[in-house]
Amino acid sequence: MEQTGTDRFKTAILLLAAVGLIGGLGFWFAGQAGIANLLWIAGVLPALAALVIEIGRSLRSGEVGLDIVAALSMSAALVFGETLAAAVVAVMYSGGTFLESFAEGRARAEMHALLSRVPRTATRHRDGGLEDIPLDEIAPGDRLLIRQGDVVPVDGTLASDTAFVDTSALTGESLPVRLARGAEAMSGVTNAGEAFDLTATHEAKDSTYAGIVRLVEEAQASKAPMSRLADRWSLGFLAVTVGIAFAAWWFTGDPIRAVAVLVVATPCPLILAVPVALVAGLSRAAHFGVLVKGAGPLETMARIRTLILDKTGTLTEGRPQIVSVDSHHGMGADDILRFAAALDQASKHPVAQAIVAAAKVRGLTLPVPSEVAELPGEGVVGHVEGRPVIVGGDGFVARRAGARAGDHPAMAAGSVLVAVAVDGRMAGHLVMSDPLREGAGAMLDGLRRQGIERILLATGDRAEVAERVTEGLGLDGLRAGLTPDQKVLLVLSERKRGPVMMVGDGVNDAPALAAADVGVAMGARGAAASAEAADVVLLVDRIDRLGPGIEIARASRRIAVESVIAGIGLSVLGMIAAAFGYLTPVQGALLQEVIDVAVILNALRALRIAPQEPVAPEPQPAPAGQSDIAQGATP
Repeated sequence: MEQTGTDRFKTAILLLAAVGLIGGLGFWFAGQAGIANLLWIAGVLPALAALVIEIGRSLRSGEVGLDIVAALSMSAALVFGETLAAAVVAVMYSGGTFLESFAEGRARAEMHALLSRVPRTATRHRDGGLEDIPLDEIAPGDRLLIRQGDVVPVDGTLASDTAFVDTSALTGESLPVRLARGAEAMSGVTNAGEAFDLTATHEAKDSTYAGIVRLVEEAQASKAPMSRLADRWSLGFLAVTVGIAFAAWWFTGDPIRAVAVLVVATPCPLILAVPVALVAGLSRAAHFGVLVKGAGPLETMARIRTLILDKTGTLTEGRPQIVSVDSHHGMGADDILRFAAALDQASKHPVAQAIVAAAKVRGLTLPVPSEVAELPGEGVVGHVEGRPVIVGGDGFVARRAGARAGDHPAMAAGSVLVAVAVDGRMAGHLVMSDPLREGAGAMLDGLRRQGIERILLATGDRAEVAERVTEGLGLDGLRAGLTPDQKVLLVLSERKRGPVMMVGDGVNDAPALAAADVGVAMGARGAAASAEAADVVLLVDRIDRLGPGIEIARASRRIAVESVIAGIGLSVLGMIAAAFGYLTPVQGALLQEVIDVAVILNALRALRIAPQEPVAPEPQPAPAGQSDIAQGATP
C-alpha cells in the first residue's frame, strides 16, 4: 500500500529514534558514554518535537489526550539524566504510532480492494466492431462486451443468453451467480464465465459501484463516538498517571521512580485499541455486503434494541409475483398462464410484465398476440393463436365473458387478482401478491437472539394487506397507513426506549432513516435519497445481510472494550510496580510497548469475525389445488 505523507513522516521519526538508540548502545558498549548520551538525545529530540507540535494542535481543537504522558516521560527522563530510557520511550512511542498506522492500513485492506477494482475503461460495440472507451462516455443503451475476468463497469441488463458473475466483492458469497437474459447486473461484480454482452442502463457516475465507492470514501474519514469517549477516559487516566508518579516521588524522594511510572504509561491502549478494532469491523462488514458509513454508526449498531422495518421493497420483494393459478373450467394452470402472458406482452403495466416474466421463467413459449387493445386501468383484449383472450380485473373480464364477478378469497387478503378469459369463457384467476423476502422470518429470529428486543413494521399500505403478509413473523407491533412524517414520529417515539434502527428503501423512508439512531437502506434497488440519508447501506437486495452486520458491529465493539480494559489494567499494574521500585525507566518503557503491541494485535481480531450466515428456508409445497408457479415467478 502506498504511503501517505503522514506515514512517511512517522517512518522518518521512527528511523531517527531507532538510529539514535542503536548507535548510542554501540558507543556505550565501547566505553564512550558521552557520545552515547549525545546520540540518545539526538534520537529523542525529533520525536519529542513532533509530539509537542501534535499536542499543540490537539489543545487548539479542544482535545486533551495521552500524548501529554509521552511528552512528560521523555522530558523528565532527559532532565534527570535517564537518556537511555528517553531513547527507548522515543523509539517505542514512534514505533507504536507507526504500528497503529500499519494496523489501520491492514484493517482497511478490503475497502481499498473495492476502490482498486474500479474499472477505468469499457469495451463497446459500435458499427459492427469493438472500441475501448472511458467510463464517462458510456450512455444508457450502449451494448458493452464484458470479457472473462472483467469487472462490470456500469449497471445494466444481460443481453446474452446467460452469464456467471462473481459477486463476492459486494456480498461475500463465494459461489458464482447465474444470470439469464434480461437480468440486472450490478456494476462491481466480476465476470466468472464466458464473455457476455451487457446493455447499459445507467451512466458510470450513477451506477451501483460508483455510489459504493463514494460511500466507502465517507466511511474511511470517520471517527467513532467511542473514540471521543476514549479521549474523555484519557483525562482520568492522565490524572491517575500523574498522581501515581507524584506520589512515588513525594514518598520516596526519588525522581527516577516518577520517571519510571510515566514511561510505563506511554502510550496508552485507549488511543490504539478503539480505532483499530472499529476500522477492522468496518472492513469486515463490507466483506459481507454491509457498507457502514463510519465507525460511529458501527458502534451504535452494537447497541440497537429496537428495529423498525418498512414493508414494500424491504421486508417484501416490492414487486408482484404469482402466488397461485386457480382454474375454473378444467384448463391447466400452465395454459392459463401462457394465454395471459402472451396477451400481456403488449402491455407495459407492472402486473402484466410480472406475468410475462413468470411465464418465461417457467419456460413457456409465448406466441405473438394480435388485434390487441388495452383499456387503461381495466385490462387487455386480443387474440392468441386465433383464440379470443381477455386479461384484467375480475369485474372487467367477467362483464366481457358474460360471467358473474365473485368474491374471491384473495381479495379480502389484499392480493392482486387477475382474471383470464379464453374463448369467451372465464378460464381462471392469477392470484398475485408482494411476498416476503426469502429468509425474512429466519432473519428476524436471528436478530432477536442477538438482543433486538422490539421489531415493528411501519408501512403506508393498508392494515389488512400488511397483516396478511407478516402473519406468523411475531412482530411486536404493526403501524399501517403511515405517511413519511408519521414514520418519523414513530421513530422518535421508539427512541425513548433505546437506540432505534430503521430499515427502508424508498424516498418516503428517507426522513425516518435520518431520524433513527441507525438508518439502513436497501442499496441495490433502493432510492438514492434513502441511501443518502442512511448510515448503513446493504449493497445487495437481501435483507438477511442485516444480521451479519449487527453481529460484526457487536463483536467489534466487544473486542475494542476488551482491549481497552486489558491494556489499562496492565498499565496500572506496571505503574504501581514502577512506583515501588520494581521497574527501572528502561524496563517500564519496554513493558508498556509489549502491552501496546498486544492491544493492537487483539484489536485486529475483528478482521476474523465470522458472523453466522443466514440459511434460506426450504421451499414449501403449494397448497392443494393450486399451482406451484410462485417458486419461479420472480420477474
